[in-house]
Amino acid sequence: MGETIKGVPVTEAQIVGWAAEAEGGYDVTALKKRGRGRPGRGANPSQVVAVRFTAEELEQIDERAAMEHVTRSALIREKVLA
Repeated sequence: MGETIKGVPVTEAQIVGWAAEAEGGYDVTALKKRGRGRPGRGANPSQVVAVRFTAEELEQIDERAAMEHVTRSALIREKVLA
């Protein structure tokens, strides 16, 4: 059973090409410009905080977020910081 990417088999030629590219080195400046990851919310990195909700609570949060046309995270931030 071979490796796949999004269901498409990876060929030996691809692996050889990727290895050659890696061995040749990467332009770090170009990689940093690609904008990897989620966009920042401020000048400093954000910290993830785990909070537990029951299925019923999440359903209520999602319904409220949909009514207010905001994301679940935005709604929670708004209510916590209110």
